[in-house]
Amino acid sequence: MSVASDATSSMASGMTSNTASGMTSNTASGTTSVVAATLDQARQNRRALGPNDFTYELNVHEAYRVQHEGIALRVQRGEVPSGLKMGFTNKAKMRQMGVDSVIAGQLTQATLVADGGVIDLSDFIHPRIELEVAFRMGSDVDFTDPLCDPAAHIDAVAVAMEVIDSRFAGFGFDLGKVVADNTSAGAYILGPWLAWDHRDLSNLSAELDVNGQPAQLSSTAAILGDPLRALTELRTLAREHGLVLRAGETVLAGAATEAVPLVPGVVDGRIAGLGSVMVHAESSTKAASTDATSTQGARS
Repeated sequence: MSVASDATSSMASGMTSNTASGMTSNTASGTTSVVAATLDQARQNRRALGPNDFTYELNVHEAYRVQHEGIALRVQRGEVPSGLKMGFTNKAKMRQMGVDSVIAGQLTQATLVADGGVIDLSDFIHPRIELEVAFRMGSDVDFTDPLCDPAAHIDAVAVAMEVIDSRFAGFGFDLGKVVADNTSAGAYILGPWLAWDHRDLSNLSAELDVNGQPAQLSSTAAILGDPLRALTELRTLAREHGLVLRAGETVLAGAATEAVPLVPGVVDGRIAGLGSVMVHAESSTKAASTDATSTQGARS
């Protein structure tokens, strides 16, 4: 998933043909960099973008180019790519967010929180948290290989939680916006890795508790019927949009539960047969620049 060098150069070399094939009027050549910078600044400043702050219309190809450029900005600041994440692999999540396509985003080591560690809520705009299944790759995945099977590269599986934090007020986005915004990625927490033994993951009970109370009860079947199917979807997206997956990196397969607001306290997640994961959420003195719309969206 290295985008610091080769992704930037490949985007530059491909910009002319991609522009000719259908850049929208609001995203002329070079504007993808402006859009990436706008989203990057919103993320750093913890500021939700309203309709008047973000007027760009992005098709899915433009959106993935923006995503790559945004990750490249972060790599330039010292972040290290650490894997890929799937989005909208859960039909309930699709309905919740008003989209209908599976998408992919990119992870960095800086957003990994230790199991049992602390998340500072002030680092986010309107965070939500969900329970997921994670895979670790034992070798590089060559998505250009016609016979590529990402599942064949798995060497470990774990329970995980992901914090999502849209840079758009009230989580108000369309498909292009959420892809450009790196699929609302905020942070992720991994439970203990278990050696991959080709176990059946298709219908394991999943529970997300907030401050000792059940918040979500579900099953891994919510992830496309089987979390392994997320890797098949990832293969298609990676080929189309230049995503890279290296040995040792993580794939978040998608949400087994709906996302719930992340509030101060303790969040526990458990999946039968895979174990558990936990994180503490606390607020520091930093103030996120949110608005009434984004706050309402986080609590809806």
